[in-house]
Amino acid sequence: MYTHLVTELETIGWEKLAYVDPSFQVLKFAARDIKDREHVITIHLSPQHPLVTPTCTTDLPGQRFAFTWSSQSHPLQQLYHQFQQVLSQFEDFWDMLDEIDSNTWVLEPEHPSRSCTSRRIALGNNASIHIDLNPANPRLLPECRFMGADNVIVPLREHLNANIHSWNSQLSVLTNLESLLGQKFPSPSTTKKEDFSMECGICYAYRLNDLIPDKACDDSRCGQPFHSLCLYEWLRALPSSRQSFNMVFGECPYCSKPITVKMVSGK
Repeated sequence: MYTHLVTELETIGWEKLAYVDPSFQVLKFAARDIKDREHVITIHLSPQHPLVTPTCTTDLPGQRFAFTWSSQSHPLQQLYHQFQQVLSQFEDFWDMLDEIDSNTWVLEPEHPSRSCTSRRIALGNNASIHIDLNPANPRLLPECRFMGADNVIVPLREHLNANIHSWNSQLSVLTNLESLLGQKFPSPSTTKKEDFSMECGICYAYRLNDLIPDKACDDSRCGQPFHSLCLYEWLRALPSSRQSFNMVFGECPYCSKPITVKMVSGK
């Protein structure tokens, strides 16, 4: 089996081998798409290789990598070529996200993988928009969710809804969003990320369990951001707070104006 594997690796090319474990049961190969972006496929071989089909994990978005396997005639090389061919299906999807990553402040995820379909983008004034692209149709209007104080995000949401008919699938997602919102996203070329990295007003940390503040006081004179978990725990401890369905109502810890937060799952 080892002799067979070494022959296969030589056929694929040693420079494409990113990792091999000592037992030769786990192999990682790197492949590059047309824009020279690196993608990795991890192959878990069976002890009966090549008679038994291996399992694979990839950085492809939104789906499992479906491949055909034949134990005859360089099966690993065929598998690698199938992976290379599938990469071309997501070129436009990665182009859309690369443009967003380069020209906006992405708050979450901090280090997105190539399989990640979503981005939370800073808008300013402790507000952000969370978008989720469809990998199969990346130029369509993505799912959008605004986060922040109502006095900031409600006008943006209304502007988006009023102009949604103007979405042009020939243009990039970023260009469309800026057009529909009627404003440019804060750019790394003109702003600093610290301008949008506001700490939670309760725990005084920016990240809590890898989450950043996603709730803000609706009073325009306050606008203090909070982690939903921190705000929920704070309001739940107040004698004056009340609960209705899945919402908790209380007062902002900073300005005492009314504030609400959804119940945290499992609490």
